[in-house]
Amino acid sequence: MEYSTSVNKLSQPLVKTLLDNAGALRLGVEQLKNGCTIIDAGIKAPGGLEAGRIIAEICMGGLGKVSISQRAYTTNWPLSVNVHTSNPVLSCLGSQYAGWSLSQDKYFALGSGPARAMATKIKDQKKEPVEELYKELAYQDTNDTAVLVIENDAAPPVEIIEKVAKACGISPKQLTVIVTPTSSLAGCVQVVSRVLEVAMHKAHALHFPLENIIDGSGSAPICPPHPKFVKAMGRTNDAILFAGQVHLFVKGDDTAAQNLANNLPSSTSKDYGKPFAEIFKQYEYDFFKIDAMLFSPAVVIVTAVESGNSFRAGKLDNALLDQSFGA
Repeated sequence: MEYSTSVNKLSQPLVKTLLDNAGALRLGVEQLKNGCTIIDAGIKAPGGLEAGRIIAEICMGGLGKVSISQRAYTTNWPLSVNVHTSNPVLSCLGSQYAGWSLSQDKYFALGSGPARAMATKIKDQKKEPVEELYKELAYQDTNDTAVLVIENDAAPPVEIIEKVAKACGISPKQLTVIVTPTSSLAGCVQVVSRVLEVAMHKAHALHFPLENIIDGSGSAPICPPHPKFVKAMGRTNDAILFAGQVHLFVKGDDTAAQNLANNLPSSTSKDYGKPFAEIFKQYEYDFFKIDAMLFSPAVVIVTAVESGNSFRAGKLDNALLDQSFGA
Protein backbone atom coordinates (compact mmCIF):
# COMPACT_ATOMS: atom_id res chain seq x y z
CA MET A 1 0.00 0.00 0.00
CA GLU A 2 1.27 3.47 -0.87
CA TYR A 3 0.16 6.74 0.70
CA SER A 4 1.05 10.29 -0.24
CA THR A 5 -0.79 12.04 2.57
CA SER A 6 0.58 13.25 5.92
CA VAL A 7 -1.58 12.38 8.93
CA ASN A 8 0.31 14.92 11.02
CA LYS A 9 -0.32 17.70 8.51
CA LEU A 10 -4.01 16.81 8.18
CA SER A 11 -4.48 16.79 11.95
CA GLN A 12 -2.92 20.20 12.60
CA PRO A 13 -6.13 22.21 11.88
CA LEU A 14 -7.87 20.07 14.51
CA VAL A 15 -5.08 20.73 17.00
CA LYS A 16 -5.45 24.45 16.26
CA THR A 17 -9.19 24.16 16.94
CA LEU A 18 -8.42 22.78 20.41
CA LEU A 19 -5.92 25.56 21.15
CA ASP A 20 -8.04 28.40 19.75
CA ASN A 21 -11.12 27.22 21.66
CA ALA A 22 -9.50 25.86 24.80
CA GLY A 23 -11.68 27.96 27.09
CA ALA A 24 -14.95 26.95 25.48
CA LEU A 25 -13.86 23.31 25.36
CA ARG A 26 -12.73 23.45 29.01
CA LEU A 27 -9.17 22.42 28.21
CA GLY A 28 -5.92 23.29 29.93
CA VAL A 29 -2.98 24.40 27.78
CA GLU A 30 0.61 24.60 29.00
CA GLN A 31 3.83 25.30 27.16
CA LEU A 32 6.83 23.64 28.76
CA LYS A 33 10.28 25.19 29.02
CA ASN A 34 11.43 23.08 26.06
CA GLY A 35 8.59 24.50 23.96
CA CYS A 36 6.31 21.41 23.88
CA THR A 37 2.60 22.17 24.14
CA ILE A 38 0.60 20.04 26.58
CA ILE A 39 -3.19 19.95 26.24
CA ASP A 40 -4.99 18.74 29.36
CA ALA A 41 -8.36 17.18 28.51
CA GLY A 42 -9.34 15.85 31.91
CA ILE A 43 -6.56 15.95 34.51
CA LYS A 44 -6.98 19.39 36.11
CA ALA A 45 -9.17 20.80 33.36
CA PRO A 46 -12.63 19.18 33.02
CA GLY A 47 -12.67 18.78 29.23
CA GLY A 48 -15.91 17.29 27.86
CA LEU A 49 -17.71 15.43 25.10
CA GLU A 50 -16.89 17.85 22.29
CA ALA A 51 -13.22 17.94 23.23
CA GLY A 52 -13.20 14.16 23.13
CA ARG A 53 -14.84 14.15 19.71
CA ILE A 54 -12.19 16.47 18.23
CA ILE A 55 -9.38 14.51 19.90
CA ALA A 56 -10.79 11.31 18.37
CA GLU A 57 -10.55 12.91 14.92
CA ILE A 58 -6.96 13.92 15.72
CA CYS A 59 -6.22 10.31 16.69
CA MET A 60 -7.54 9.28 13.26
CA GLY A 61 -5.00 11.55 11.59
CA GLY A 62 -7.57 13.92 10.15
CA LEU A 63 -8.81 11.10 7.90
CA GLY A 64 -11.91 10.19 9.86
CA LYS A 65 -15.11 11.87 10.95
CA VAL A 66 -16.52 11.48 14.45
CA SER A 67 -19.97 12.64 15.52
CA ILE A 68 -22.07 12.34 18.67
CA SER A 69 -25.79 11.65 18.53
CA GLN A 70 -28.73 10.16 20.39
CA ARG A 71 -29.60 6.71 19.08
CA ALA A 72 -32.03 4.04 20.27
CA TYR A 73 -30.29 0.81 19.29
CA THR A 74 -29.35 0.03 22.90
CA THR A 75 -32.00 -0.18 25.60
CA ASN A 76 -30.68 2.33 28.13
CA TRP A 77 -27.71 4.17 26.63
CA PRO A 78 -28.72 6.38 23.70
CA LEU A 79 -25.72 8.75 23.66
CA SER A 80 -23.50 7.33 20.93
CA VAL A 81 -20.37 8.04 18.97
CA ASN A 82 -20.37 7.47 15.21
CA VAL A 83 -17.16 7.05 13.23
CA HIS A 84 -16.38 6.68 9.55
CA THR A 85 -13.36 6.92 7.27
CA SER A 86 -12.63 6.19 3.63
CA ASN A 87 -9.03 5.41 4.58
CA PRO A 88 -9.56 2.82 7.33
CA VAL A 89 -6.11 1.22 7.18
CA LEU A 90 -4.10 4.43 7.41
CA SER A 91 -6.55 6.27 9.66
CA CYS A 92 -7.17 3.47 12.16
CA LEU A 93 -3.97 1.41 12.13
CA GLY A 94 -1.53 4.00 10.83
CA SER A 95 -2.64 6.70 13.25
CA GLN A 96 -5.37 5.91 15.80
CA TYR A 97 -4.06 2.60 17.15
CA ALA A 98 -2.32 2.99 20.54
CA GLY A 99 0.84 1.17 19.54
CA TRP A 100 3.71 3.28 20.89
CA SER A 101 4.85 2.10 24.32
CA LEU A 102 6.36 4.95 26.36
CA SER A 103 7.88 4.63 29.82
CA GLN A 104 10.09 6.57 32.19
CA ASP A 105 10.69 5.42 35.77
CA LYS A 106 7.18 4.64 37.10
CA TYR A 107 5.34 6.47 34.31
CA PHE A 108 3.91 4.28 31.55
CA ALA A 109 1.59 5.18 28.71
CA LEU A 110 0.62 4.08 25.23
CA GLY A 111 0.87 6.75 22.57
CA SER A 112 -1.65 7.01 19.77
CA GLY A 113 -2.29 9.42 16.95
CA PRO A 114 -0.27 10.88 14.08
CA ALA A 115 3.12 11.18 15.78
CA ARG A 116 3.42 7.39 15.72
CA ALA A 117 3.82 7.51 11.95
CA MET A 118 6.83 9.83 12.21
CA ALA A 119 8.64 7.94 14.96
CA THR A 120 11.85 6.20 13.96
CA LYS A 121 14.80 4.59 15.70
CA ILE A 122 18.39 4.02 14.61
CA LYS A 123 19.21 0.37 14.02
CA ASP A 124 22.47 -0.69 12.39
CA GLN A 125 23.01 2.96 11.42
CA LYS A 126 19.71 3.04 9.53
CA LYS A 127 16.42 4.64 10.47
CA GLU A 128 13.57 2.21 11.08
CA PRO A 129 10.02 2.76 12.32
CA VAL A 130 9.52 2.49 16.07
CA GLU A 131 6.61 0.11 15.39
CA GLU A 132 7.01 -2.88 13.08
CA LEU A 133 3.45 -2.31 11.81
CA TYR A 134 4.66 0.57 9.62
CA LYS A 135 6.90 -1.75 7.63
CA GLU A 136 3.82 -3.75 6.68
CA LEU A 137 1.84 -0.61 5.93
CA ALA A 138 4.77 0.75 3.91
CA TYR A 139 4.08 4.18 5.37
CA GLN A 140 6.32 6.71 7.07
CA ASP A 141 5.08 10.23 7.64
CA THR A 142 7.18 13.38 7.39
CA ASN A 143 6.07 16.78 8.61
CA ASP A 144 7.44 19.76 10.49
CA THR A 145 5.01 19.27 13.41
CA ALA A 146 3.58 16.25 15.21
CA VAL A 147 0.81 15.46 17.70
CA LEU A 148 0.60 12.55 20.13
CA VAL A 149 -2.38 11.49 22.26
CA ILE A 150 -1.77 9.80 25.60
CA GLU A 151 -4.41 8.09 27.74
CA ASN A 152 -3.20 8.74 31.28
CA ASP A 153 -4.19 10.66 34.41
CA ALA A 154 -0.90 12.58 34.45
CA ALA A 155 1.12 14.51 31.89
CA PRO A 156 4.25 12.70 30.69
CA PRO A 157 7.63 13.58 32.20
CA VAL A 158 9.94 15.76 30.15
CA GLU A 159 12.17 12.76 29.38
CA ILE A 160 9.34 11.09 27.43
CA ILE A 161 8.56 14.31 25.59
CA GLU A 162 12.22 14.65 24.57
CA LYS A 163 12.24 11.00 23.47
CA VAL A 164 9.10 11.45 21.34
CA ALA A 165 10.39 14.63 19.69
CA LYS A 166 13.76 13.02 18.90
CA ALA A 167 12.09 9.92 17.42
CA CYS A 168 9.90 12.15 15.23
CA GLY A 169 12.89 14.19 14.07
CA ILE A 170 11.54 17.49 15.37
CA SER A 171 12.22 19.84 18.27
CA PRO A 172 9.94 19.69 21.34
CA LYS A 173 8.44 23.08 20.38
CA GLN A 174 7.05 21.43 17.24
CA LEU A 175 5.32 18.74 19.30
CA THR A 176 1.85 18.80 20.87
CA VAL A 177 0.90 16.17 23.45
CA ILE A 178 -2.77 15.71 24.34
CA VAL A 179 -3.54 13.89 27.60
CA THR A 180 -6.98 12.30 28.12
CA PRO A 181 -7.50 10.36 31.36
CA THR A 182 -9.72 7.29 30.99
CA SER A 183 -11.93 8.58 33.81
CA SER A 184 -12.72 11.82 31.96
CA LEU A 185 -15.55 12.57 29.53
CA ALA A 186 -13.08 13.34 26.76
CA GLY A 187 -11.27 10.11 27.53
CA CYS A 188 -14.48 8.09 27.30
CA VAL A 189 -15.33 9.58 23.90
CA GLN A 190 -11.87 9.19 22.35
CA VAL A 191 -11.55 5.56 23.50
CA VAL A 192 -15.06 4.49 22.44
CA SER A 193 -14.36 6.18 19.10
CA ARG A 194 -11.88 3.35 18.50
CA VAL A 195 -14.78 1.03 17.67
CA LEU A 196 -13.75 0.86 14.01
CA GLU A 197 -10.05 0.69 14.86
CA VAL A 198 -10.45 -2.43 17.03
CA ALA A 199 -12.26 -4.13 14.14
CA MET A 200 -9.39 -3.20 11.83
CA HIS A 201 -6.84 -4.46 14.32
CA LYS A 202 -8.66 -7.79 14.68
CA ALA A 203 -9.01 -8.11 10.91
CA HIS A 204 -5.25 -7.68 10.74
CA ALA A 205 -4.77 -10.33 13.45
CA LEU A 206 -7.01 -12.66 11.43
CA HIS A 207 -4.69 -12.12 8.44
CA PHE A 208 -7.37 -10.56 6.26
CA PRO A 209 -5.61 -8.59 3.47
CA LEU A 210 -5.63 -4.98 4.64
CA GLU A 211 -5.50 -3.70 1.07
CA ASN A 212 -8.93 -5.29 0.53
CA ILE A 213 -10.60 -3.11 3.20
CA ILE A 214 -11.67 -0.01 1.32
CA ASP A 215 -14.12 1.79 3.62
CA GLY A 216 -15.61 1.50 7.08
CA SER A 217 -17.88 2.93 9.74
CA GLY A 218 -18.75 2.16 13.33
CA SER A 219 -20.80 3.26 16.31
CA ALA A 220 -20.94 2.55 20.03
CA PRO A 221 -22.62 4.02 23.11
CA ILE A 222 -20.63 6.56 25.10
CA CYS A 223 -20.10 5.09 28.54
CA PRO A 224 -20.60 7.09 31.74
CA PRO A 225 -17.19 7.92 33.24
CA HIS A 226 -16.01 6.32 36.48
CA PRO A 227 -13.45 7.81 38.90
CA LYS A 228 -11.59 4.51 39.37
CA PHE A 229 -9.23 3.63 36.52
CA VAL A 230 -10.05 -0.08 36.18
CA LYS A 231 -13.80 0.58 36.16
CA ALA A 232 -13.39 3.47 33.72
CA MET A 233 -11.17 1.43 31.42
CA GLY A 234 -13.57 -1.50 31.66
CA ARG A 235 -16.54 0.60 30.62
CA THR A 236 -14.80 2.05 27.57
CA ASN A 237 -13.93 -1.48 26.44
CA ASP A 238 -17.41 -2.84 27.18
CA ALA A 239 -19.08 -0.11 25.13
CA ILE A 240 -17.39 -1.68 22.10
CA LEU A 241 -17.43 -5.34 23.19
CA PHE A 242 -21.16 -5.41 24.04
CA ALA A 243 -22.67 -2.73 21.80
CA GLY A 244 -20.15 -1.65 19.18
CA GLN A 245 -21.35 -1.98 15.58
CA VAL A 246 -19.01 -1.89 12.57
CA HIS A 247 -19.64 -2.03 8.84
CA LEU A 248 -16.68 -2.85 6.59
CA PHE A 249 -16.65 -2.65 2.79
CA VAL A 250 -14.17 -5.06 1.24
CA LYS A 251 -12.86 -6.29 -2.08
CA GLY A 252 -12.54 -10.00 -2.78
CA ASP A 253 -14.84 -12.98 -2.89
CA ASP A 254 -17.87 -13.72 -0.74
CA THR A 255 -16.20 -16.55 1.15
CA ALA A 256 -13.46 -14.29 2.47
CA ALA A 257 -15.99 -11.59 3.40
CA GLN A 258 -18.23 -14.07 5.21
CA ASN A 259 -15.31 -15.62 7.09
CA LEU A 260 -14.21 -12.16 8.22
CA ALA A 261 -17.70 -11.33 9.46
CA ASN A 262 -18.04 -14.62 11.31
CA ASN A 263 -14.71 -14.28 13.10
CA LEU A 264 -14.72 -10.59 13.97
CA PRO A 265 -17.33 -10.19 16.77
CA SER A 266 -16.21 -10.10 20.40
CA SER A 267 -18.53 -12.99 21.25
CA THR A 268 -16.19 -15.37 19.37
CA SER A 269 -13.60 -14.97 22.16
CA LYS A 270 -13.25 -17.54 24.94
CA ASP A 271 -13.13 -14.65 27.44
CA TYR A 272 -16.44 -13.12 26.38
CA GLY A 273 -19.29 -13.13 28.90
CA LYS A 274 -18.55 -10.71 31.75
CA PRO A 275 -17.62 -7.02 32.11
CA PHE A 276 -14.05 -6.27 31.11
CA ALA A 277 -13.07 -5.02 34.58
CA GLU A 278 -13.91 -8.47 35.98
CA ILE A 279 -11.90 -10.22 33.27
CA PHE A 280 -8.96 -7.89 33.92
CA LYS A 281 -9.08 -8.71 37.65
CA GLN A 282 -9.43 -12.44 36.88
CA TYR A 283 -6.13 -12.31 34.97
CA GLU A 284 -4.42 -10.36 37.78
CA TYR A 285 -4.47 -7.12 35.79
CA ASP A 286 -2.24 -8.53 33.06
CA PHE A 287 -3.45 -7.48 29.59
CA PHE A 288 -1.31 -10.11 27.91
CA LYS A 289 -3.19 -12.96 29.60
CA ILE A 290 -6.51 -11.83 28.07
CA ASP A 291 -7.54 -13.46 24.81
CA ALA A 292 -6.55 -10.98 22.10
CA MET A 293 -9.61 -11.99 20.07
CA LEU A 294 -11.86 -10.37 22.69
CA PHE A 295 -10.98 -6.85 21.56
CA SER A 296 -13.53 -6.31 18.81
CA PRO A 297 -17.03 -4.90 18.28
CA ALA A 298 -20.20 -6.74 19.22
CA VAL A 299 -21.77 -6.72 15.76
CA VAL A 300 -20.11 -6.72 12.35
CA ILE A 301 -21.42 -6.33 8.83
CA VAL A 302 -19.04 -7.05 5.97
CA THR A 303 -20.10 -6.05 2.47
CA ALA A 304 -18.31 -7.63 -0.49
CA VAL A 305 -18.48 -4.73 -2.94
CA GLU A 306 -17.78 -6.84 -6.01
CA SER A 307 -20.79 -9.13 -5.47
CA GLY A 308 -22.99 -6.71 -3.52
CA ASN A 309 -23.59 -9.32 -0.81
CA SER A 310 -23.37 -8.52 2.89
CA PHE A 311 -22.68 -10.78 5.86
CA ARG A 312 -23.66 -10.02 9.46
CA ALA A 313 -22.49 -11.67 12.66
CA GLY A 314 -22.44 -11.00 16.39
CA LYS A 315 -24.97 -9.70 18.88
CA LEU A 316 -25.73 -6.74 21.11
CA ASP A 317 -25.81 -7.56 24.82
CA ASN A 318 -27.86 -5.01 26.75
CA ALA A 319 -27.69 -6.97 30.01
CA LEU A 320 -23.89 -7.00 30.12
CA LEU A 321 -23.78 -3.36 29.00
CA ASP A 322 -26.09 -2.36 31.88
CA GLN A 323 -24.00 -4.39 34.32
CA SER A 324 -20.82 -2.64 33.17
CA PHE A 325 -22.26 0.87 33.01
CA GLY A 326 -23.77 0.67 36.49
CA ALA A 327 -27.47 0.75 35.62
